[in-house]
Amino acid sequence: PSVPGKMVLDEQFIQKCREAFNTFDQDGSGTIDTPEMKQLLEAIGEAPSEEELFRFMADVDEDGTGEIEFAEFLRAFEKQRGGAQELEDELDTIDAFVALGGEPDKTSFIDTARLVSVVKDEFGMTIKIERLIEELDKDKDGKLNYHEFAALFA
Repeated sequence: PSVPGKMVLDEQFIQKCREAFNTFDQDGSGTIDTPEMKQLLEAIGEAPSEEELFRFMADVDEDGTGEIEFAEFLRAFEKQRGGAQELEDELDTIDAFVALGGEPDKTSFIDTARLVSVVKDEFGMTIKIERLIEELDKDKDGKLNYHEFAALFA
């Protein structure tokens, strides 16, 4: 859970972004225009169409100047990284669900007794897992579907 307004990027990454930004800010204006952004994206292995480039610029260019300042550039990366983290968390949850007997497509259920056993016996955790399960297993059928299971990590 990240705090709003708090930077999620580390100093080293910011420095790399600054160097990339400066490299492609060819006229030294402190901003990157569309042709410069196209070169930057191509340099990192992206091959944006004109439309994608236009949409990217419009999305990142918060003040509508047609050019991107460094702060806007950084926020764009921050947004992308946040999304990547959410995806990673989701994949971890799916892996755990599957490890407990669920299906990767999230359609199945896991047995709550198995979950209790894994948490207590295999991991030796002392959390009150039964109470959590009781709250999550809305239909009290002794099974958790993927969404009920994922709520454990929310």
